[in-house]
This record gives sequence, C-alpha cells and structure tokens, in this order.
Amino acid sequence: MSAQLPTPSMGVLQPNAGAQKFRLTRHEPSKPLQAFVKHYWIVSWCLEEEESFDQDVLPNPCVNLVLEPDTSGIYAPAGQMYTKCLQGSGLVFGIKFLPGGFYPFHRSPLSEWTHLALSDVFGPDSYAYEQAMAATTDTAERIRLTDAMLLGRLPGADPNVSWINAMIDRIRDDRELSQVEQVCGLYDVNIRKLQRLFNQYVGVSPKWVIQLYRLQNAAEWLDSGRYAEWTSLALALGYYDQSHFIKDFKSIIGVTPEEYTNRTT
Repeated sequence: MSAQLPTPSMGVLQPNAGAQKFRLTRHEPSKPLQAFVKHYWIVSWCLEEEESFDQDVLPNPCVNLVLEPDTSGIYAPAGQMYTKCLQGSGLVFGIKFLPGGFYPFHRSPLSEWTHLALSDVFGPDSYAYEQAMAATTDTAERIRLTDAMLLGRLPGADPNVSWINAMIDRIRDDRELSQVEQVCGLYDVNIRKLQRLFNQYVGVSPKWVIQLYRLQNAAEWLDSGRYAEWTSLALALGYYDQSHFIKDFKSIIGVTPEEYTNRTT
C-alpha cells in the first residue's frame, strides 16, 4: 500500500480549525509517477445536520485532478485564495501534480485553459475510472486504480519538469529570492524564456510564484503564532515597504494581514 504522507498545511488556512471539521490525508503515487505527481489527497467530512464549514485554501502552482460527485475535473492553478464549503458528509479524492508535471500528459499550454474534463485528457477510459472510483470506499483500491489510470498514459521523461521544480523549490525555500531576475541569474536563463516556460508548463508567472510562497509563509506563520503581529512578519519576509506587503497579502488572501490576524485570534 502507498505510504501516507505527513500533512503540513500547504496552503490550507487556519488548519487547526479545519482539523475539527474534516480529515485530510496525502498519499504517495507509484514510483514511475513521482516524476509528474506530487501526491494523491483525500478530504473527508461528516458534519452535523444543517451544519456547514467554509475552508479557505491558498492557490499553488500545481494542477489538481479532483473527483467528487457531479463536479469532477482538472483544474489549472488558481490566481487567488478560494473557499470550499463543506456540508453534510462527503469525500473528495484528488491528484496534485508537480508544478509543470501535468503538461506532459496534455501538451496544451496551461496559461490557455482553467478547467478540463477528465475525458479531454484521458479519453473514454476516464469514464470507467470515475465509475470504479465511485464504487469503492477503500483507500488502497482508490490509489491502485489511480496509479493504473495514470500509468496507462505515462508520458516520456521531460527534463523541463525537473528543472522547473528545482527552481520552484528554491523559490519556496530561499527567503532572499524576491525578484525574477535573481532566479534567472541562478539558473542562467533569459527572463523571456523563463516566462514562456512557466506559461507553458505551470500556467502562472515566475513573479506570481515568488509572491505566492512569501504570502503562504506569512499566513502559516500567523496561523502558528510565530509572529505576534504582521509588521515584524513583513520584515522577516523581505518586505521593506509595508504597504507593498499589505497589498500583496490582500490580493491573494482577500483581507489585510491585520484583518487576518484578528480573524484567527
């Protein structure tokens, strides 16, 4: 059976509140798929009658294939925070591809679409896959079915995927990276080539990815109480202009850092 992965927040805002309302698990794909797929994820919930819960989620530079009743589909990276409303009981199964990892399956630039049907990519076989997934409640069987479906369409190795992921991992981990030109210098790539590559494989710009991870760190640190107030957090993230930090934060999360802090306390 595929190993269950640890569950960092990875864009799930206010995770302590969410943990009281739903269960999130992440699972490894089979070895040949790990060059393209980050993990499988499962969200399940069972709320009281007439109860509902809104979970805010930050976007990420990954394509997600999502299976749920009546609304299954493949989704390109979103541009800002989105909210999932949970009601009653339910379960959603997802495939999170690595940044750039979906493009080899469907060689259409990600910047040119936002949503696809499974059949657009995996053909008529996707209907049998969806029916089989709906017919089982066993996690190991769902993982087996998903491995088989993806392995049946496994593309050839694409060096651009590993290169993009090296860059994005560096952006995520290096607090000093705040400009696209710095990334270009580290990886010896022309800025226009880098932008074309991200448009094609990732669907969002390198500038957006830099901004996203800084703000994801900001939200996670505010959630954890690591920073008691947002002005010191802005400095820790490399923002020397607090108004710029506030503008970036609100553009993706929808509220100012101060409003977010007040909401979580």
